[in-house]
Amino acid sequence: MLEKQIEKAVCDHAKSKGVLCYKFVSPGHAGVPDRMFITPSGKVFFIEFKRLGCVPTPLQLREIERLHLHCVDAYVVDNVTQGVSLVDQVLRWGG
Repeated sequence: MLEKQIEKAVCDHAKSKGVLCYKFVSPGHAGVPDRMFITPSGKVFFIEFKRLGCVPTPLQLREIERLHLHCVDAYVVDNVTQGVSLVDQVLRWGG
């Protein structure tokens, strides 16, 4: 399954749960995660999508780590089941 297909399926699921899903770009700042999610209660988290078995680039890993150091949740997802489970888990945690 292509990265964009995984991304679309997870975003469709998130939207069905009332979660806002934005394509995240930061001009002049490469390596940021693909999507920003905002739950109905205001919890913000990011997901970097990859094809099954693929890993983030060193630049993407650096940006994810920078987010973590600022107490922002950021995840790497490489399949639909993982992404759907992640969205549901964040919502269960009070997101």
